[in-house]
Amino acid sequence: MQLHLRSFGSGEPLIILHGMLGMLDNWQTFGKEMSKDHLVYLIDLRNHGKSGDSAEMNYPAMAEDLKETMEAQWLYEGAIVMGHSMGGKVAMQLALDYPDLVKALVVIDIAPITYPGGHELILGALQQVDLTRIKSRQEVSDQLMESLKNPTIVNFLMKNLSRSKDGGYQWKMNLDVIKENYQHLLAAPTFHGDLYDGPSLFVAGKQSDYITPENQEEIFRWFPEARLEIIEDSGHWVHADQPKILLKILQDFLAKSV
Repeated sequence: MQLHLRSFGSGEPLIILHGMLGMLDNWQTFGKEMSKDHLVYLIDLRNHGKSGDSAEMNYPAMAEDLKETMEAQWLYEGAIVMGHSMGGKVAMQLALDYPDLVKALVVIDIAPITYPGGHELILGALQQVDLTRIKSRQEVSDQLMESLKNPTIVNFLMKNLSRSKDGGYQWKMNLDVIKENYQHLLAAPTFHGDLYDGPSLFVAGKQSDYITPENQEEIFRWFPEARLEIIEDSGHWVHADQPKILLKILQDFLAKSV
């Protein structure tokens, strides 16, 4: 499927992909900074934001979405493709399946491995909210806060809440499909035996446990030209915790690689 996107700037094209339960708006501020030197495409992945819904949700299918969207934008010569978390795995899958479409790969705080889980509490808390009974955004926020006890996560999730046509509330993401396909999203990209030997940058938050010394070898196994940068005082949401440092690392990498 073709994906909903927002584009701005001019120069070498740069695609930015959000993580699970996110949307392109999460990267608006960072994208504006990058648009000083690049034609930036912020994209909503399937079952997220304003992109279409599908019962199928796995990395090969999501990479096909991205390929179709790039071709619709005349990006036949490829682009720099950057993704955070789930979006990073989509970017990796595209690089492995269609290396000619990826001039450089940038992956934020995710490794090419299968993860054990960790979002069950969040998904459960979202499903417990009965939107048919909700009268205000504050009610939803309060219910999520009662379950999750984490204002940062609650504020992130609340960006998915929007008004429905009948005046009520709805989630922008397809929550049921995401939960049904959660094991597919935890999985590693699908490997066919071919490596991606183009320029690659992996960025890890020091306080995050997504990229560890134990799983780093998988990065270099499938992306032999990869460079790994670890950002101090940052968790999983590197672009929110240390945006200026991430921006500098990315700009330096692209200046030498593209």
